[in-house]
Amino acid sequence: MRRAIATLLAVTGLVLGLAACGSDDSDSGGSASAEQALKVGVSPVPHGEILTYISDNLAAVEGLKLEIVEFNDYVQPNVALQDKQLDANYFQHVPYLEEEVASKGYTFTPLKPVHIEPLGVYSKKVESLAEVPDGGVVAIPSDPSNSGRALNLLATNGLITLKDGAGVKATEADITANPKNLEFKALESAQLPRSLEDTALSVINGNYAIETGLTPAKDALALEKGRTTRTRTCSSCVPVRRTIRGCSSWRSCCIRPR
Repeated sequence: MRRAIATLLAVTGLVLGLAACGSDDSDSGGSASAEQALKVGVSPVPHGEILTYISDNLAAVEGLKLEIVEFNDYVQPNVALQDKQLDANYFQHVPYLEEEVASKGYTFTPLKPVHIEPLGVYSKKVESLAEVPDGGVVAIPSDPSNSGRALNLLATNGLITLKDGAGVKATEADITANPKNLEFKALESAQLPRSLEDTALSVINGNYAIETGLTPAKDALALEKGRTTRTRTCSSCVPVRRTIRGCSSWRSCCIRPR
């Protein structure tokens, strides 16, 4: 298992770099070696596409076999990992994972950060943030880590003001100024693209935006910057169960023995 996950992370990093211009398992279930398929749960876009590319073009060279299992929400991949139906998953960032661990008691370890998926502000009603009407409805993700990111993105673009130091855990209670009297509507992330029919603005996770045909660089009225401390904190990661022997941290799984 340890070698298989190390290989997965190594080749994932390689593919993302190009796109961007004991082998023991103490679990009774979900075990895998480099000769067996590593079962990874993903969101279809872009995570599933990335791993499909790896599986088709790079995995064999590294002696890695992948079984890719797609999920259409942010809940079931962690349930499946905890239940040993998966060896790893690849869809979430570290703050979201930390919330899941704290609220549900999962015994996961996040391995090496892989890439950043920026949140974007989208609209079918206005063509710029300056056109947002007074009292406009703004849909944001309902999970705390992504809702905090959404509020920070809106604050960065002058729509609201947040308390100093609110960070990625900001909530509506941290809003100190709301000059357009925006009304916030929290929705499960997968529902945000559909909300565009009913909102002035919707702040949408990158994977769901791409999956529904939006192009973040072209269609977003505002987009998270990829190189800030806040967005680096929200890089996607690959978590495994802590009971995988030798994988107490990303370094113990990702640094290969010489």
